[in-house]
Amino acid sequence: MGNGHWRWGILGAGAAARGMAAALQAVNGRIEAIASRREETAQELAAEYGIQRVHATPDALVSDPDLDVIYIASPHDSHHHWMKAAVEAGKHVLCEKAITLNSRQLAEVCALARQKNVLVLEAMTIHHMPLYRKLRALIGSGALGRVRLVQVNFGSWRVFDPESRFFSRDLAGGALLDIGVYATAFARWFLDAVPTQVLTTAELAPTGVDEQSGIILKNDRGQLVVMALSLTAKQPKRGVVSCEKGYIEISEYPRADSALIHWTDDGRTETVTAGRREEALQYEVRDMQHYLDGWKAGGLGQAGGLGQAGEPEQRGTASVAAAGEGLLPPSMRAAGLTSAVPGAAPACDDAAALLAQSQEVMAVLTEVRRQWGVMYPGE
Repeated sequence: MGNGHWRWGILGAGAAARGMAAALQAVNGRIEAIASRREETAQELAAEYGIQRVHATPDALVSDPDLDVIYIASPHDSHHHWMKAAVEAGKHVLCEKAITLNSRQLAEVCALARQKNVLVLEAMTIHHMPLYRKLRALIGSGALGRVRLVQVNFGSWRVFDPESRFFSRDLAGGALLDIGVYATAFARWFLDAVPTQVLTTAELAPTGVDEQSGIILKNDRGQLVVMALSLTAKQPKRGVVSCEKGYIEISEYPRADSALIHWTDDGRTETVTAGRREEALQYEVRDMQHYLDGWKAGGLGQAGGLGQAGEPEQRGTASVAAAGEGLLPPSMRAAGLTSAVPGAAPACDDAAALLAQSQEVMAVLTEVRRQWGVMYPGE
């Protein structure tokens, strides 16, 4: 079970599940079981990836005693239910973004995870791409000065269909939970502290979900974030992190493996690379299994720290740095780092800190929707 030989089950059979099945197969060589709302789609994915067992229902999957970890790739509106079911059954969970619909749901899952002593993480590529580890180390070194402003866009063009997951209120549709979670996670990665002020405006679809919005965030350290999201206009997936001595420009940021640094003093441009975008989901799997190995050993990433409130930069970094390279997450090693970076913000070198960052992002998304007055059934 340890040392990377964790027994995975997949809940879902859509595009996200297909991508993760390929990543799990590349890292582990096999996937133990799968289930979906429609058994026939699970059968198709199982045949394609040589998955051992197909359960007739998701309930049967999460209660399977021969599984250690459940990857959840069902629609947004069902994440809370299936995470709670999996955790109640003693399973570790890697759940697709957005991890829940709101902060209350995530707090419930975290509390249950502490009680059951299991790990829960969000399948957020930005948390695991080596490039972001490398850029965080650069900013932590002070070479670029403090981060002052983050600008980030994400826009897709979708044909309006009230039954699709993008626009259906019943399926928790809208741009915010589908693509805005990436933009908010990108911004949070580079900030010194969680945003405390939120200003926003949105255009709603006929179904009542957000189809386009502008969001401004500010924290108590004077750092600003400006985000633009749309499901009705294509935009580049582009993020810019403006610092005192230069700025970082990142294209295709959800799975980025390169960035341009523009230095203010001499006008030079530098390209920074780390990792490979084609292996984005493999980094998620490797990091998750690294934390699980630490959990099993009672050390790094122990589940007792999951879901605790507080400043994440106060947790994780010191213990990892003291332990040395052997306990660094694989994504950090892939970035060429040999130790944690003192003073880097946020410190996301252990599972508790990563989940804390997901909680902070969800707090922003929850406040944004509160201001819009957008609620989903069951909330």
